[in-house]
Amino acid sequence: MTSVSKLSLALALSLAASGAHAADVLVVLSDADRLELEDGKTFATGFYLNELMQPVKRLLDAGHRLTFATPQGRAPTLDRNSVDAMHFGGDAAALREHQALLDRLALTSAERSPVLSLARIEQQGYGRFDAVYIPGGHAPMQDLLHDPALGRLLADFHARAKPTALVCHGPIALLSTLPQASAFTAELASRGRAIAPAQWIYRGYQVTVISNQEEEIAKPQLGGGRMRFYPQTALEQAGVVYRSNAQPWTAQVVVDRELITGQNPASAMGVADELLKRLK
Repeated sequence: MTSVSKLSLALALSLAASGAHAADVLVVLSDADRLELEDGKTFATGFYLNELMQPVKRLLDAGHRLTFATPQGRAPTLDRNSVDAMHFGGDAAALREHQALLDRLALTSAERSPVLSLARIEQQGYGRFDAVYIPGGHAPMQDLLHDPALGRLLADFHARAKPTALVCHGPIALLSTLPQASAFTAELASRGRAIAPAQWIYRGYQVTVISNQEEEIAKPQLGGGRMRFYPQTALEQAGVVYRSNAQPWTAQVVVDRELITGQNPASAMGVADELLKRLK
């Protein structure tokens, strides 16, 4: 029996003994391993380690069942810049623990990854899931923001008021539910502004996402490149009410109806806490 199987069995037995409810949570990541920047430049990226694995570990420890998906069903890519103890409160042991869990789950393995495509998730039916979680890293800015299959999934969760949790760059995925998501993001990239749709399911929601200020502070990591637009600007122009932290890089979690959004890497644990409250 594999380590993951042993872990799943142990969690299942513990859950049965306690009588707790096991929820099914869908974790959606990007297929992208690079972000297209202005002037034809690109930036190697993927998901942030702590933004994925801190909530994943908390959910598994609580006995919930996880399914992982990307738009095309390809193994997601870890952003190596995120493999840093500072995202785990400076705790090197915690960093190693979460890295080891990622390795056991084999999410990033081209040969062994359990990741499904969003088309397959749609075939199985959204009804089997109790919640969805979308972590950040820059990768969602490449594909999740206008992926039609993700838009259908999120619209279904919205209609059923199911917990929808996103962190850092992850909330950009909410744009996938726009009536013309690709046209909206293309207009934003070319003109710096886009016309908000008259109707949008998240219009008026209070939402956070990595701030324009934090993007400016982090801009040197792009190696001289510039993002085509920032997620705060995009979501505000689409129609959300943006809520920011008081100091850059401090934790900020915003809850409005079914949405749970976190602003930056420091917010991942807070998002996990709010999601776990909904799954009790």
